[in-house]
Amino acid sequence: MRMDHVSYACDPDGLTATTERIAAALGVKAVRGGIHPRFGTRNMIIPLTARHYIEVVEVLDHPASDKAPFGQAVRARSSAGGGWMGWCVEVEDLSPFEARLGRSAVPGNRKFPDGRELVWQQIGIKGLIADPQVPYLLKWEGDPALHPSQAEPGTVSLASLTIAGSAERVTEWLGECVDKPLEDVAVEWIAPHGTPGIMSVTFDTARGPVTV
Repeated sequence: MRMDHVSYACDPDGLTATTERIAAALGVKAVRGGIHPRFGTRNMIIPLTARHYIEVVEVLDHPASDKAPFGQAVRARSSAGGGWMGWCVEVEDLSPFEARLGRSAVPGNRKFPDGRELVWQQIGIKGLIADPQVPYLLKWEGDPALHPSQAEPGTVSLASLTIAGSAERVTEWLGECVDKPLEDVAVEWIAPHGTPGIMSVTFDTARGPVTV
């Protein structure tokens, strides 16, 4: 169980402008991701160190985005003005979470221009929609070299998260202490005033700490 990435639902000016604004603040360049045909979304990637990355995601005008919980989550966050949508934990086995949540993981995929395909299984988006402080979970499949963090050498590290919520609630959701996936990322838990979830993320950059 490890922290994998943070997801940012694009602002009203769209995927490219939102991604370029975040990348410029961090002093790096973003990488084009692709379309998630099962979810009705598309993304861009900002690779970080330690096999972490930022996913900036946009909902598409596609029937899949109305049916898939991930598309619904992106649409809702972008409709509210955009911002941090959630965080994701990578696990080696999703079956314990399938048993606890009473549903099956769903497949995800996107293709690279050269025909290679990134594939994974994920679960927990419905939980994130109901309570945005909790992470969703995924299991990567296929070639590890295709992990989004490997698209370009990372020069910026994910330093800390500020989450409106409680460590106890997230521990209950994960079924294990929340410290385990966040062992290399500091977290400040603050009392929610309104909707819980990620309030900000701080990165260590060549220019010093940058908070988004």
